[in-house]
Amino acid sequence: MKDLARFSRGASETADMAPASRNAAASQTLPQVQLLTISDEEAGQRIDNFLLRVCKGVPKSHIYRVLRSGEVRVNKGRIDQTYRLVEGDVVRVPPIRVAEKQETVVPGAEFRILLEDSHMLVIDKPAGVAVHGGSGVSYGVIEQLRAARPQAKFLELVHRLDRDTSGVLLIAKKRSALTNLHEQMRDGQTDKRYLTLVQGDWKNARQHVKLPLFKYSTPDGERRVRVQADGQPSHTVFSLLRRFGEFALLEAELKTGRTHQIRVHLSSSGFPIVGDDKYGDFPLNKALQKPDGRRIAFKRMFLHAWRISFLHPETGQTVTLKAGLPEECAKFLRSLEGGAEGDLLPYNMLAGTED
Repeated sequence: MKDLARFSRGASETADMAPASRNAAASQTLPQVQLLTISDEEAGQRIDNFLLRVCKGVPKSHIYRVLRSGEVRVNKGRIDQTYRLVEGDVVRVPPIRVAEKQETVVPGAEFRILLEDSHMLVIDKPAGVAVHGGSGVSYGVIEQLRAARPQAKFLELVHRLDRDTSGVLLIAKKRSALTNLHEQMRDGQTDKRYLTLVQGDWKNARQHVKLPLFKYSTPDGERRVRVQADGQPSHTVFSLLRRFGEFALLEAELKTGRTHQIRVHLSSSGFPIVGDDKYGDFPLNKALQKPDGRRIAFKRMFLHAWRISFLHPETGQTVTLKAGLPEECAKFLRSLEGGAEGDLLPYNMLAGTED
C-alpha cells in the first residue's frame, strides 16, 4: 500500500509547487495532509475534477466520499463537489490510500503540428492512435505529449477523435483556453469538417441528417451508439464531393458533436463508411483489405477531420486550420479510378496542399 498524494515535501512547500511538479512527484511518499495552492491554470475547475486529477488512480467513489465527509477543505472551510476553485485558494487534501499498481511507462511522442502558441497546440492525429488512455488502451496522444513535454504546466484535450479517425485535434495549453474553446463548441461557434468515403449511390449534392443518438454499452463494456427516439438531438450536413464507382466521397459538417455521430448517421442512412469496424459493412471491409486489379488494399477507416474554424481564445480572431487527406486515403481513391493522377478533390483537401 502507498499514499496516493502528489508530493514528498512539507505542506508549506507543497502549496507552492506548480502543477507539472505535482505530477512529476506522483510516485513519492506524501505528508499526512497536503495543502495545495491553486494556480491561475488550475482556477475555474470544479473541486471534484481537481481531486481526480491530482489523485490519479483513486476511484471516483472514494473522491466523492472524502468530499462528503468534509475532509477536503478550501480556505479552511467545507465545500461541496460543485465548488469551482479560485486562484489563490488553499485546498486541504487528506491522505488517500489505494493498492499500489504497476506504473505504465508512456513513451513521449510529438505529432505533426498545425498551430502552436502559448494558449494551444493543434496537431494532425494519425489514424490508429487513441487520443487518451482507457478502455483497454494504456495511453494515447495526450499522455504521449505530456511525456514528451515534461516542462508543460497544462495540456488537455479540447475535444476527441475516434482512435481510427485521423486529422485535426485541438489541445489547450491553458485552462482559460480550454474553457473558452469548450464554450465555443457548446454555443455552435466552431466549424468542424470531415472527409469520408461511403459505399452506395449517394444522390443529393447536400443533405441534412437529423437523427437522435443514444449511447449504450455492449455486454463486454464497449461503448456504442444507435439511433433512438429518446436519444440526443444530432445534426450532420453532408456534401457530395465526388463519386468513385460504387463509392461516394463526402464532406461532413458537424452541427452537433455527439459520440460516433458521423458514423452512425451514415450507417443508419444506408451508407456505411469504408473500413468502419463498428457500424460499417464487414464483408466489404474484409474484401477491401486485399488488392483487386488496379484497386489497392485499404486497411483503415476512411474518416478524416480535415478542417476546423474557431475564434482564438486570446485574440478572438477567426482561425481556420486544415489537415489534408492522408496519402493512404488519396492513393486508395486514385486506385478506384484506375490510378489516374487528375485532381481528386477541390480547394486543397490533399495532404501537403493545406496552405
